[in-house]
Amino acid sequence: MNLRSIDLNLLVVLDALLDEAHVSRAAARLNLSQPATSSALDRCRHLFGDPLLERGKGGMRLTPKAEALREPLKNLLVGIAAVVDAPEEPLSEIRQTVRITTADHPGIVIAGPLHHALARSAPGIDLVIQPWHGAPAALDSLARGASDIAVSVFPSIDEAALHCETLLEEQYVVAMRQDHPAALAGFSLDRWLDFPHILVSGRGDTRSGFDDQLSALGKSRRVGIVVPSFLMVPPLLEDSDLIAMMPAHTLPPDAAGRFHIVPPPIPVPGFPLHLAWHRRRDRDRAVQHVANRLRAVFAGPGAPYA
Repeated sequence: MNLRSIDLNLLVVLDALLDEAHVSRAAARLNLSQPATSSALDRCRHLFGDPLLERGKGGMRLTPKAEALREPLKNLLVGIAAVVDAPEEPLSEIRQTVRITTADHPGIVIAGPLHHALARSAPGIDLVIQPWHGAPAALDSLARGASDIAVSVFPSIDEAALHCETLLEEQYVVAMRQDHPAALAGFSLDRWLDFPHILVSGRGDTRSGFDDQLSALGKSRRVGIVVPSFLMVPPLLEDSDLIAMMPAHTLPPDAAGRFHIVPPPIPVPGFPLHLAWHRRRDRDRAVQHVANRLRAVFAGPGAPYA
């Protein structure tokens, strides 16, 4: 193949088309007209000898050849950008969307503070908080370039391809209404188990690892309600005898004044919260700036968000 005959701009358009699987959305992302984007797709099909995008049920879908091209194409474009090494753009002038995949728990913590931090330091960076479909799917999304950053718990990763660091070590607390009978009578494991619990599960599970801990002690609990989001927990606690064990950072900022909050009466292991991105984003200023703001969000009370 004669490399001089290849228009590198065509590869940029192809990258957007493979991400969006939609000509109009790719055109809007690149600020191109739809006819120009369609023409670029036709040229890409000729270049690779493959349809790349085909009509399927519910819209366009990538061919196997297109799926195989996604990661090498992204790596190639990042490599070209590194070779060209354009002058560093001031943060205030960057216009870019950064996509973050995260579960409910970190999402509650980061959305507001991160938006306010970026409004001051890099107002042209827009955020997309993507839905959570599990850790393997999040890491695959980073590899495919469908996400830029992931925040959650990642027990194992491919360190050659992905950067992963610990943002914080999360701990569990027990929360109930201020005048809850279990709080007034002296909180203990048995008093805790006398009342129905709230369990947060995105999959609708009625058990968690904590139930296995209780079973080892010859005890069990009643799960009175299962909800899919930590945002649903505070209203349920305020006017009921329900009790919730939840990660400390999922409590609302005014929780200390609204609820009785205590450590679990038996040791309950916490967990690390990780920040990850694909190494092709190591030199992406927008992604790295968002990562720095995320570190500040989790640095503790009074952290400098800007």
